[in-house]
Amino acid sequence: MLVQARFPLPPGLSFDLAPGADAARQQPEPEPQPSTTFFPHPDDTRYYLAGQANIIFQAHPSFHSPYQGTNSFHGAGEYKTSLLGTLYGGYQPHRNIRYNTDFIVDMESAGGRGMSEALGLAGFTNLDVVRNPNLGTSPYLARGVIKQTFGLTDETIDAERSYFSLPTKVPVRRFVAMIGKMSLPDVFDLNSIGSDSHLQFMNWTVDNNGAWDYAADTRGYTVGGVLEYDDRDWSMRYGIFAMPTVANGIDLDWAFSRARGQNWEFELRRSLIHGRKGTERILAYVNNAHMGDYREAVNAYLTGHDATPNVDAHAHFSAVKYGFTWNNEQEITDHLRLFSRFGWNEGQHESYAYTEVDQTVEVGGDYAGSAWGRAADKAGLTFVSNAIKKDHQNYLAYGGLGFILGDGRLNYGRENIEESYYNLHTWKGLYFALDLQHINNPGYNRDRGPVWVPSVRAHVDF
Repeated sequence: MLVQARFPLPPGLSFDLAPGADAARQQPEPEPQPSTTFFPHPDDTRYYLAGQANIIFQAHPSFHSPYQGTNSFHGAGEYKTSLLGTLYGGYQPHRNIRYNTDFIVDMESAGGRGMSEALGLAGFTNLDVVRNPNLGTSPYLARGVIKQTFGLTDETIDAERSYFSLPTKVPVRRFVAMIGKMSLPDVFDLNSIGSDSHLQFMNWTVDNNGAWDYAADTRGYTVGGVLEYDDRDWSMRYGIFAMPTVANGIDLDWAFSRARGQNWEFELRRSLIHGRKGTERILAYVNNAHMGDYREAVNAYLTGHDATPNVDAHAHFSAVKYGFTWNNEQEITDHLRLFSRFGWNEGQHESYAYTEVDQTVEVGGDYAGSAWGRAADKAGLTFVSNAIKKDHQNYLAYGGLGFILGDGRLNYGRENIEESYYNLHTWKGLYFALDLQHINNPGYNRDRGPVWVPSVRAHVDF
């Protein structure tokens, strides 16, 4: 699945002191920020036009692999390149801050392939990869959204302009309604340290919560709506979206009465450290779809009804998958930030839209290059540990295939991943990054691996 990366905070940006910090504290003169795009994006226009291109080259040497199956990460050495290009467009029909309206239209093209066709790893190494390369490279509509703000006060605060939000001032208290085609990570589970595969980490289960099986087609997009309430220090949001007709499918089921993904999130912008910024987010989700049941599939195999475990043969429209996630980010110093995630889902019903993870734990951070005179550079380090429940384990152990995993058998162990990167800003909107990932127990299989995956990324902002 391709999930278009979210815009991070501008490179090199340091958080301001939280309200109530010692006003007498001496503030150094802010250092000038380098230009980070080839073309200027003025804040005083009704339109927004920008573009990105992201090229990721990845390889891995051969690793210990006494056997492999249909959906295995290949034991022999391989290399692949992905290319993702996006054109972002937005328009404000009027300039009423309290009742702002945004029209957002983004076009995208995805090319190249992932290693092993993006199979064999729950935490795959490249978020830009489309899991079905046969979809081709023809441009497609990634986002088409109408976003309406209903301000509850005339008091405003500053807002950062981006591809998904055009105003630079917003009411302190407001409702925001969105409807159209979008990706759920545009709105939910945001994290300014670990969300952007174009300037930060690259792994699926680092940039998104792996246990959050959010509604999406193969490319990572769906259609639905969001209602959000924002206050000075907290926000609440609810979204309902169309589910795919089959696991990891490109077609969506438009019958919301039988298939839908619902998400609730609470966000609290409070710091654990006085004078620094911090945010906590708790999300819960419930998916209704034509999903299979791992336990039913295994029982049918053990009783001789099925020749091999096949979760697709035991799909029901009444199936319900649910879970919750926790997400935190905390500024420690002017240069150092830390983040963490935890996610859990019930695990009996099949992983359906994102990846095969039933529980995940992650901790990491980044360090701004301004500490050594490189204001737009960034270094990052993270560790994530993914797991699946017993029903899911049994299904893979008996030879079942998920839409990502399936070595033919399984000697179960948690899939543990470390990732580090250095993102180098060279000139205007041109960046290069070196990234290294280490995966222990690929596909939760102790019999295979470990795997080292070095990467090189070129990124252009227009």
